[in-house]
Amino acid sequence: MRIGELAGRTGVSGRSLRYYEQQGLLTATRTSGGHREYPEPAVERVRRIQALYAAGLCSAKIAELLPCMSDADGSAVAGSTALVESLRVERARLDRAIVDLTRSRELLDEAIVAAETAPQTL
Repeated sequence: MRIGELAGRTGVSGRSLRYYEQQGLLTATRTSGGHREYPEPAVERVRRIQALYAAGLCSAKIAELLPCMSDADGSAVAGSTALVESLRVERARLDRAIVDLTRSRELLDEAIVAAETAPQTL
């Protein structure tokens, strides 16, 4: 599929897809006219890349991690001890962020209740 189709199917801009390719996160072949062609599994790979970015990982860490993740065919490559440890650090960071966000939501809930029950002013 061409870059426009991949962008449409994933909701990711063509500019981002070209960046992913530049960072080694995504690969494409070229047609004789120089257009990028992506295989069908690229859709799932882009979605996975997006999820990892949303989790706060940088492109270098994602590039390390992607080969260790199962693809559509179920195959995966084991990561190094250093990679596994760095991923555990990332997971711990996410756990802390979840705790912080949960507490922020609780504070907002308290403010909403207080605002709803306070006397109305004009």
